[in-house]
Amino acid sequence: NQLLNTPEWTDKWTMYFGDMYRNTRNSDVTQRFDQGRNAFYRWIKASLDANKPYNQMASELIASKSRNTFEDGTGNFLVGSDTNGGPNQDDYDQMAADISGTFLGVSHVNCVLCHNGRGHLDSLSLWGRNAKRSDSWGMAAYFARTSFAATRPDPVASPNLRYYAINDTGRTDYGLNTTTGNRPARQPIDGLGTTVRPRYMFGTEAPRGSENYRDAFARAVTNDFQFSRATVNYMWAAFMGRGLVEPLDQFDPSRLDPDNPPSGNWTLQPSNAALLNSLADLFRKNNYDLKWLMRTITTSDTYQLSSRYAGEWNPTYETTFARHLVRRLMAEEIHDVIAVTSNILPTYTVLEPTAPLYTDRTTRQVRFAMQLPETGNTPDNSGTARDFLNSFMRGNRLDDDRKGEGSAIQALNLMNDPFVITRIRSSNTGGQQSLLNKFINMADNQLVNQLYLTVLSRYPSQEETDLAVASLRGTTGTTRTQRGENLLWSLYNKVDFIYNY
Repeated sequence: NQLLNTPEWTDKWTMYFGDMYRNTRNSDVTQRFDQGRNAFYRWIKASLDANKPYNQMASELIASKSRNTFEDGTGNFLVGSDTNGGPNQDDYDQMAADISGTFLGVSHVNCVLCHNGRGHLDSLSLWGRNAKRSDSWGMAAYFARTSFAATRPDPVASPNLRYYAINDTGRTDYGLNTTTGNRPARQPIDGLGTTVRPRYMFGTEAPRGSENYRDAFARAVTNDFQFSRATVNYMWAAFMGRGLVEPLDQFDPSRLDPDNPPSGNWTLQPSNAALLNSLADLFRKNNYDLKWLMRTITTSDTYQLSSRYAGEWNPTYETTFARHLVRRLMAEEIHDVIAVTSNILPTYTVLEPTAPLYTDRTTRQVRFAMQLPETGNTPDNSGTARDFLNSFMRGNRLDDDRKGEGSAIQALNLMNDPFVITRIRSSNTGGQQSLLNKFINMADNQLVNQLYLTVLSRYPSQEETDLAVASLRGTTGTTRTQRGENLLWSLYNKVDFIYNY
């Protein structure tokens, strides 16, 4: 409960949802610029800080009425679905596909928006095998009246700088009249006219009367039990190392019900369908409260299992979570824990242009990588530690997803990067007393214990103590301070420093 109510919790999950919503200054086609990215960042952070129900967060993004994406963060989500080189229907399709993957965990909608599932998804998805492109058009039709209106706040000095308003007027329903673009031609088929009205392909939902189309879609998505299932699965994977359904965004809606299992060679998709459905039901009954969900997962017996396993481990046990699965820390977590434990915090500058022209280069200072508004190589992204962070595969939120693997480059950076080397010194830096300087005059055993507790959150074993004390006493040619620096360096380079056991 204490951790769930700290600013650090908000920072951590703002980074997580920034990844999920792909918040960057540059989307695939339409630039958000620093201004839009920062507005989106602020909205995510404020929503989490207020513990806003997650169905409300999703609805605000899907049905955003933003008039200025530099001020109102919500509109920047849909901006990320803008496409290039095709008719308006390409944009509608991409918005439907991105929302289906992000909030329902059904990324195969993107496939079906190009062609029927038969012959393409047969071996991947029982639902997808039977899905028809004409049904997916009903999903895209929820966006047929949506457009982005660009405004250039300073057309003379900054002609390329622009923010967007999200409009829902001036267009008709989804037209079956395209022969060019990023997807195959859209032409009428038997039973359909020349336009398609909105219809939710995972149920019978449709706009009510004169209801705004995107309001109706937000209601359909967040009322869908699959919304709860997908959210639970994302959170379960974040804590457990893998989801109850993998990959996280490739749910098969026809293989989720343990009371109605699929026939033939198909099996239930979740590794524990009853658990997934039960957690999803409780998440919904607890008002889509993310903190409730995190508390429930982390206080479970499953989460609290040791990473050790008594007996011979079989890789197939991984899907049953028979032990705690080891996780390598995120790039930002590794950076920040080195900064915190060494007691030498960096300062990074984030650009914060302000109204009315949004070209004034005002700035704010942050002390932690977890407080940066995005990943990747941007002008304000982490300065001299950028390469160190990138080596831990933080991705760029566009075409390079975050990864948790290890690599030789990571090991080399932990050994040699200036970000690490400057923090093992026994010194005062910018008024900050380093970790080693704080404890260097302690007796050998006490110094070893303090370094282990601070860096690894555990006491050393007897063997480790003996080795560390011997190294501190060392030989001639080096000072005790230098030997202490070597000991601290070795702790930052231990495997258990960058892994969560």
